[in-house]
Amino acid sequence: MKKLVSLFLVLLVAIPAIAQENHSAFDSGEWFQFRIHYGIFTASYATLEVKDDTIDNVPVHHVIGTGKSSGVLSLFFKVEDYYESYIDKKEVKPYRFIRKINEGGHTKDIEINFDHSENKAQVFNKKYNTKKSFSIKSNVQDMMSSFYYLRNTIETSSLKVGDEQYVNMFFDNENYLFKLKFLGREVIKTKMGKIACLKFRPYVQAERIFKEEESMTVWVSDDDNRMPVKIKADILVGSIDADLHAFKGLKHPFKIVVD
Repeated sequence: MKKLVSLFLVLLVAIPAIAQENHSAFDSGEWFQFRIHYGIFTASYATLEVKDDTIDNVPVHHVIGTGKSSGVLSLFFKVEDYYESYIDKKEVKPYRFIRKINEGGHTKDIEINFDHSENKAQVFNKKYNTKKSFSIKSNVQDMMSSFYYLRNTIETSSLKVGDEQYVNMFFDNENYLFKLKFLGREVIKTKMGKIACLKFRPYVQAERIFKEEESMTVWVSDDDNRMPVKIKADILVGSIDADLHAFKGLKHPFKIVVD
């Protein structure tokens, strides 16, 4: 349970939603809140927010993601996760990524600065006051920017069941290959109404985050916003879910399915 709650907090800011090619699916002012729960018991809430900002005089989307345990879980396993990404508005590529977490006493405080011209990432581990440089792959994204990058660049109208989408991702001090397998279309019932969704299975080629045998599924809205609606992880005694709980600032109209 402890690992899965932390996993969800990472997943909510790592899962790429999908959108049409050359389509702008989001803008500053967008805000999502997710409820992470096991049955009726709430384990945590997580949020994603997009703000206007600049970095080195370049206009950027400043994305902030937070997650914090609540209820009974917080008495046994405290989770406080904080993420930031500074993303170029034109190319949707990361300039800086910040990860500051406390998960049951396990802490990290890391800042990554990307040099795309040199294909290098400078990793500043603030906990140990160390700086190291790592090689990165071309068109690399950080854990958060991958979400926004793919919202704007992947075509969905021709998606077929079994299709796979990939993105290079650099996280902490390693390169990963992120893969989404398309499972089909489905209507999901939410507190906001019924939402038409695209259904995916995520994989990351690194043992510390996901394994292919784990049964995790993500649903994103099948509209111009491509917002994450639901994440589900099957376990031996049921499932843990992360559901869209509230939102505001969508760039495009929100659509519900009317029976």
